[in-house]
Amino acid sequence: MTNEHRSPLVSCEWLAAHFDAPNTIVLDATFFLPRQQRNAIEEFRQTHIPGARFFDIDVIADTDSPLPHMLPGPDRFVEAVGQLGIDNETNVIIYDNNNFMASARAWWTFRVFGHDAVAVLDGGLARWKQLGGPITAETSSPTPRRFHAKQNRQLVCTLEQMREFAETGSARILDARSPARFAGSEPEIRTGLRSGHIPGSCNLHYAALVDPEIHTLLPAETLRALYRQADTDLNEPIVTTCGSGVTAAILALGLYRLGRQDVPVYDGSWTEWGGRKDTPVETG
Repeated sequence: MTNEHRSPLVSCEWLAAHFDAPNTIVLDATFFLPRQQRNAIEEFRQTHIPGARFFDIDVIADTDSPLPHMLPGPDRFVEAVGQLGIDNETNVIIYDNNNFMASARAWWTFRVFGHDAVAVLDGGLARWKQLGGPITAETSSPTPRRFHAKQNRQLVCTLEQMREFAETGSARILDARSPARFAGSEPEIRTGLRSGHIPGSCNLHYAALVDPEIHTLLPAETLRALYRQADTDLNEPIVTTCGSGVTAAILALGLYRLGRQDVPVYDGSWTEWGGRKDTPVETG
C-alpha cells in the first residue's frame, strides 16, 4: 500500500509478504446474519490471523439507535479505533470469515471518517487458510493511539435522500439482498419488516460478486458485466442498499474497484425503509 491511489483490495499473498510492514494493523471484522447462528467474536477468539484485532460493527456503532449497527458518531469511532492501536498514519487491512461480511462495511466506515489508508483482504480468512497462512488463538494488547476523524458525509445516504432518489430516479438504487427478498417472495430475516424493495431500485445479490471456490472478488471485467446486467450505468449516480447496511458495502467495494470511489451506502437500508409505514414499497 502506498500513499498514491489505493486499491480497495490486497491479496493474501501480498499480506503474507508484508506481514511485518511498519505501521500496518490487521482487523477481523467478521459478522454473521442472525439466521447463520454463528458467533463472530467467539470464532475470532479461537482462530484469527496473528496480530489481528477484532472490529465489531455492533459495538463500534450508534448503540442508541433502534436500528442495527448504524454508523457511530465521530467521538465513538475515534475512541474505538484508537483503542485498537490505530492512528491517522496506520495502514489498515480488514478481513472477515463470511464472504466480505463485514470487512467491506468496516472499510467503508473508515473511509466515512476520513481514513483512506484502508483495504480489504481479498478472500478473507477462508482464502488465507487455503493458501496455508498462519492462524492463531493468541490475542494481542494494542497500545492506544490518537485518531482524528474527518467525516465524509458524501459516502452516507439518509432516509430523506433515499426518498428523493425513489421519487425522482436521480440515482440508481442498487440492492444487495437476495433476489427472493428483493422481490418480496421470501420473508425478511428481521421481524416487523414489510417485504419488497424501494421503488425504482435494481437487484444485484452481493454473493454474485464473490468467487465461490477461492472466496475473492471476481475479476474487474466480470464485475463490470454484473453491474451492467443489473441495469446500472457506471457513469450515473449510484447508491447501494441491503438489509441493514452491511452487504451494501460489498457492492460499493466492487464499484470502487471499477473506479467509482464516490458511491454512498444507505446506512439504514431495508431495516429502516421496510420498517416504516410511510415509505413506498414495490414487489415482484
